[in-house]
Amino acid sequence: MKIALVHEMLTKLGGAERVLKTLADSHSKAPIYTLIQDKNKTDEWFGDKKIHTSYIQRYFEIIKNPKYLISHMPKAIEQFNFSNYDVVISSSSAFAHGIKTDKKTKHICYCHSPMRYAWDYTHEYTKNYSSLMRFLIAHKLKSIREWDYMTSDRPDVIIANSKHVQKRVEKYWRKKSEVIYPPVDTKRFTARPGHEDYFLIVSALTPFKRIDLAIRAFNKLGRKLVIIGDGSQKNLLMDMSKHNIEFLGYKDDAVVRDYMENCRAFIFPGEEDFGITPVEAMASGKPVLAYGVGGVTESVQEGVSGEFFDQQTPESIIDGMTKFMLNEKSYDYKKIRRIAERFDKGVFVEKMEKVVGDKK
Repeated sequence: MKIALVHEMLTKLGGAERVLKTLADSHSKAPIYTLIQDKNKTDEWFGDKKIHTSYIQRYFEIIKNPKYLISHMPKAIEQFNFSNYDVVISSSSAFAHGIKTDKKTKHICYCHSPMRYAWDYTHEYTKNYSSLMRFLIAHKLKSIREWDYMTSDRPDVIIANSKHVQKRVEKYWRKKSEVIYPPVDTKRFTARPGHEDYFLIVSALTPFKRIDLAIRAFNKLGRKLVIIGDGSQKNLLMDMSKHNIEFLGYKDDAVVRDYMENCRAFIFPGEEDFGITPVEAMASGKPVLAYGVGGVTESVQEGVSGEFFDQQTPESIIDGMTKFMLNEKSYDYKKIRRIAERFDKGVFVEKMEKVVGDKK
């Protein structure tokens, strides 16, 4: 069986790329098709894979910023030819589901989300632009929305990465989907009792992640917060932080694992479609304090493996910390670990292989 993998953009290493890596490891001979690739940032995971980029790669080499190429992406993704493959698995957050395949090729779309900035995040995406730019962007996003909806017919099977995304698939695409949670390498982590006296965030430092809320809360609490990650907001976030907040920048998996296994709790202030890092923290036996919206509500069990706060405000995070402190002695690291194991990558691989093997 000849299989190909499709991923929108290989320009960073994050949760969606972990899914792709698991698929690529499971299908070692499958080439990866992607619109653009930044080899310097992704060769760590994909340097040994055969990767095909689209015609807009040459523009990306000059411009370096993918957002200026968005209007070209629908056309570019459609120009890949998959006629020689039996199965194509697209890992889609925006454009990958829009590939064209013939009748004999089975197209499985693993959907991280329908295109966020074209649907429910349009106003958030455009709010910092001038009135003229907002008008122009809104006009372009309208055509992208139409393309996104039209191409939702192209996959033969749609897999949502959480029930949260399943609802969005039904709302925006009017499609049914099944849920297979993303793979977490739980065996990479060891759960043990005890901890050091710090709280932990592992995240890209971008506006959507809402790390600023956690910083404002911990500025007031005065407790030690360690932040691992890099991104466009790094300098801004560092400037607003007091002495009790430490930024470590990007760290490799081994360093992240060590901090996960020794933290007091993991802080997750953003709204995510699933959220792999909270499950990694639970695989380390550590509780999670998270904003109680999105996919994290499907992985964290309140009062057992962590707590939720209700609003994206520093005050609500502080209230959540109060609940955490009151319940801290009741958390059982072995129970927390068992919850995480439900999301192990072995479970993901087994379920995806069944979908691949099923007839169209």
